[in-house]
Amino acid sequence: MVLSAQELEEMMPDATQLYSDEPEMESSLHYMQLLLLVSCLEWLWRDREDFFIGANLTIYFSRQQLRNRDFRGPDFFLVKQTQKRPRNAWVVWEEDGKYPNLIIELLSTSTATTDRTLKKDLYQDRFRTPEYFWFSPDTLEFEGWRLMGNRYQEIALNDMGWRWSEELDLYLGVEQGQLRYFTPEGDRVPTPEEAAQQAIQNAQQAQAQAQQAQAQAQQAQAELEQERLRAQLLAERLRSLGLDPD
Repeated sequence: MVLSAQELEEMMPDATQLYSDEPEMESSLHYMQLLLLVSCLEWLWRDREDFFIGANLTIYFSRQQLRNRDFRGPDFFLVKQTQKRPRNAWVVWEEDGKYPNLIIELLSTSTATTDRTLKKDLYQDRFRTPEYFWFSPDTLEFEGWRLMGNRYQEIALNDMGWRWSEELDLYLGVEQGQLRYFTPEGDRVPTPEEAAQQAIQNAQQAQAQAQQAQAQAQQAQAELEQERLRAQLLAERLRSLGLDPD
């Protein structure tokens, strides 16, 4: 008996039966880079509830994959126009068939060849993921690809050495050995800690400016009082000479 696609889908495990099955990150450099990508975007989009970020999380997408277990999930992926909530894994048939809008792989000695070839082909041909980037925390190799028709085309670098992401509406670029997000205006997207520190600095600067303004006002008031006293002394001197100061 030949089963329909719908019947096959109904036979697939649901999301409560599937859990992420990913290895640990290659190094502390890779872990810190992944944390940076997640935390900065979460902070920037803190008022939004229409996206999901997967960090070293398995994507389940086919019966063959379930049998073979021959696919490791992306290091970082973004799905837009979905509900922002915790998940044990990304299960495509439980998510209205949605695949990631953007994927970033962190290259390492053991994964670089696969990330540049097999995974790139999978994301291009099966996932149809609009944008794919890879970055090596060790060598700082940074590439970006956008799906044009049926093929990935390289995303050109701008004058700063950054690549524009249409999916993020941000630039991705390497700064101080790390892959960071940058706004269209060229400002670096901060981590929550950096944003908090900047807020403190801004508050301290505002306080210093307020104190300076207060000191200037007090000085102006003192100068005005001195001028009033000089005018009063001059008037008294004129009267002593029999002159009307008015």
